Amino acid sequence: MVELVVEAKDAADWIYRGEGGLNIVLAYAGSSPNFIGKVLRVRKIKKKKDSEGPAAAAAALSEHERLVWKDVGGQQLVSAPTKDIANHAYAQFVLCPLLGSQHVDAGVRVLVTKEFLELIHNAVLLHRPSWRVDNGGVNTLLDSALLMSDHSIFAHAVHEEQQVCISVEIKPKCGFLPTSGFIREENAAKRRISRFRLHQILKFHQRKISQISEYDPLDMFSGSKGRVAKSVKDLFLTPQNNFRVFLDGRLVFGSLGGEVDDTNTQIAEAFEDTLKGFFKTDDDGGMRIPEFLQLVAGAVSESGILDRLLQVQKLDAFDIEGAIHAYYDAVSQPCAVCKELQTDGYHSIPFDQSLKIVRDFLISLTAKDLSLMISFRPTPKGNSQSPPYAGTLYLESLNQSFDYKASFIDLDMKPLEKMPYYYKLDQEIVSCYTRMMKTVNHPEKSESLYQDQSSAIEDNSHT
Repeated sequence: MVELVVEAKDAADWIYRGEGGLNIVLAYAGSSPNFIGKVLRVRKIKKKKDSEGPAAAAAALSEHERLVWKDVGGQQLVSAPTKDIANHAYAQFVLCPLLGSQHVDAGVRVLVTKEFLELIHNAVLLHRPSWRVDNGGVNTLLDSALLMSDHSIFAHAVHEEQQVCISVEIKPKCGFLPTSGFIREENAAKRRISRFRLHQILKFHQRKISQISEYDPLDMFSGSKGRVAKSVKDLFLTPQNNFRVFLDGRLVFGSLGGEVDDTNTQIAEAFEDTLKGFFKTDDDGGMRIPEFLQLVAGAVSESGILDRLLQVQKLDAFDIEGAIHAYYDAVSQPCAVCKELQTDGYHSIPFDQSLKIVRDFLISLTAKDLSLMISFRPTPKGNSQSPPYAGTLYLESLNQSFDYKASFIDLDMKPLEKMPYYYKLDQEIVSCYTRMMKTVNHPEKSESLYQDQSSAIEDNSHT
């Protein structure tokens, strides 16, 4: 039974933190013990769908989705009256056991009044990216929102002497190379180059990014301290939307509304100044960015949190080229891929196995697209014991110790009906890379714009 109610009188205490495609995140700035150290995830509604009414914006699971999830989420998931509540049940009953409850906060649902949502809708307008505002706003027709821990701070420190806290949000992406026998020979590049690196080529071709990131998830997940450190540095140099930093909950590096392609001198200098408030040293002229990157890489390596994430990602044992056939079986439709390939040899497995293949693929997709939030604070004087579910790192160069904690965020379900889209995107990514490599091998036909970028991808691939 939901007991907490957020009303109009509370609106002034909630401030805009950021947003994604589905939710606006509000941070609490008031004094109520119920909300200190918390954020509120408020569901959005798209303007294009306003005419369809609130039910369409937050529809319950489809009949086929209920079949897919019936064996893992229990009644709380399959009988959820809205997709919003289904996402909460998904995080609680599916992802928590897989990723570890110490790293996943499913949150609790709280009642919100229409008046509160209307006030919030108006209050955050000036803080939101204009393109987000154009797409939609707060769904004022819902009666609940999700209350979660604020992973950008140490919640217990709020009640003690104020401790400065710096947090980094990383999108690790897919950390392994697929080996599925369903991968066709013309798509063999997927077996030697990471999905992220291949996708960078497509984004570059589409002019969505101005340069290709050196980051490779295979480094981040390698278990090698040297390669992990390289991956963190690569993310910092080309953050795009995969690397953001918060100081006491305030964004100080990266972008909330779009992508930052590269870290130029001006951005680096501004961030260096910001770090002076976190790293206390006698050398005002010393560089703090290397210490910060060392701290992040140390937490990734020492926590071992990516080992568990990788196991969940590897639930995708068939790749989308295999899972797409199971999808068409699960929804009882003729296989469009088999029709395109003029074959029909992939549909002899039992129905329950098809459901499991699709379910595992969708879970792995969440694991490949989530964010990792790592928060740091200077270890308080006289405190030799780190907080629950956290660790401590010592930087010899600064003679300082730092507590850290690591959590997973952005854990929404992936829609079953988007399986054909996932397949189409996969083929588009590989096809773009293949075409580009042909232009590199035949310079007279190539566009010089792509030559250096595609060669760099091939040179940096791990085989």
